[in-house]
Formats: sequence, C-alpha cells, structure tokens
Amino acid sequence: MDKQQILIRNNVKVTGSGSVALIFAHGFGCDQNMWRLIVPNFEEKYKVVLFDFVGSGNSDIQSYDPSRYHDLYGYAQDVLDICSALELKNAILVGHSVGATIGMLASIQRPDYFDRLVLIGPSARYLNDWPDYIGGFEREDLVALLDMMDQNFQGWASYLAPVIMGNTDRPELSEELKQNFCATDPKVARRFAEATFLSDYRKELSKVVVPSLILQCSEDVIAPLEAGAYVHEQMKGSEFRLMDATGHCPHLSHPDETIRLISEYFASTNSIQESELHT
Repeated sequence: MDKQQILIRNNVKVTGSGSVALIFAHGFGCDQNMWRLIVPNFEEKYKVVLFDFVGSGNSDIQSYDPSRYHDLYGYAQDVLDICSALELKNAILVGHSVGATIGMLASIQRPDYFDRLVLIGPSARYLNDWPDYIGGFEREDLVALLDMMDQNFQGWASYLAPVIMGNTDRPELSEELKQNFCATDPKVARRFAEATFLSDYRKELSKVVVPSLILQCSEDVIAPLEAGAYVHEQMKGSEFRLMDATGHCPHLSHPDETIRLISEYFASTNSIQESELHT
C-alpha cells in the first residue's frame, strides 16, 4: 500500500504549522471529530495529525480485514503506517481509551517514531483479575454486552453511550457518542469491541520506553482509578495526573482541563529537555 492509499484508508487530516507532529488517536466507537474541542489549541505550535481507525468515521471500510484487526496490533500497525507515510519522527501521540493502548503498542514496535505519549483513560485490561487486578468488569458482564451488540445494536448503543460518557446532567454528550456508535458497521464494531474489552496487554506495559503522561478521570466506570494507576506503576518514566473531570471522555466533557494538563506536561518536558541541552 503506497503513502496516498494509507492516508485515504485512515482518512488522515493534517493541520497546524509546527515542526513537531501531534497525533490524535480516538477511542472505541469514536472518530477524529471527537478531538475538535481541544485540537485548535495546539495547531499554532504543532503539526496536528487526525485520523480514523479502519471501520470508524470516514475511513475506507473496504480496507477492513478481520484477520488484520482481530487484535489491537493491526490497529497499531495503522498508526505506524501513518507515521511512515507522513515521514514522522519524534512525534507526540495523544490516545484516548483503546487509542491509548494502541499508541503504546505502536511505540513499543517503533519507539523512534515517538517522543512522548499522552494517555487519556488508558486500561491494559478491562476485566477484573481478582485479587491482584481491578479492570472494572466481570467477564459475564462484558459477554452480555457483546451479546447485546449481536441482538440489538441500537439498544446496545443507547445503553452503553451514557455509561461511557457519564455526566448525566449533559445528555447531549451521550447522544453524540450514541450517534457515533450507530454510524459504525455493526459487525466491525462488534469485532473491535471484542478486541478491546477482552484484551490483556498488561505484560506489554513494561516494554514502553517513551515518556508518558497518564490522565485519569476521577470517576470513570470504563477505566477506573485502579486501572490507570496500574498502567502508571508498570510504565517507567510515566507521570500520573488525576483529573477533576468525570466520565470516560474528558476531551469532550471537560476540554479546558484536558487542554491545560496536556499543555502543562508539554511545558514541563520541554523545560527538562532544554536544561539537559545546556548541561
């Protein structure tokens, strides 16, 4: 697949005017439009790269291959393909939810492509593994959700969207997420959900060598505090920030706080890099 085909496959959009690339990787059931409230704040200083995972948004659905995307490594390869097509090096990847996990997997394979990671609501495993690990869900709960997708996709979307979004006082947020779910091919969404929610990438965390910021919402039923803390504990060189934001999508529900914490992290790491240059 040539460079142009890759850019079409993942509906890649490039904006901004900076020399450092800032790549945004969306979460399950979402697309690049979910970043619209925070992207404008970074376009002056960064080359912003937006894309849709295959099967999401305006990606090329004809490129969807069940064998390639049966686990998250296929999606991670898409990220690496985009970096190669755009000739990116030392980029910063901002990943939300499963997009954070995919970004971590991509960075393990090609750490030279990435300077830093920003992981919003990450989880290496959504299933509880008692007594040592809390992911937030019991297997029977997730199996029931997957069965609901098969039997009543609209009903599944209506149920899960408010659970993920939280912030019940702002129903328009859940409605947007529901519409995103419903715009996805049900079979593709079902396979992506299984690859996401039944996965276990805990053993991969220690392989991440790229400095990372973990943003954890204070109340998040999808990626609870214990899951985010576990990612932080296992990833050397990571920083952990507990947000005032609630729900699982702070870039939509609490964009100002999300922008502030990301900007503070960039400023602090830039200061460290500058001081190292002068020593």
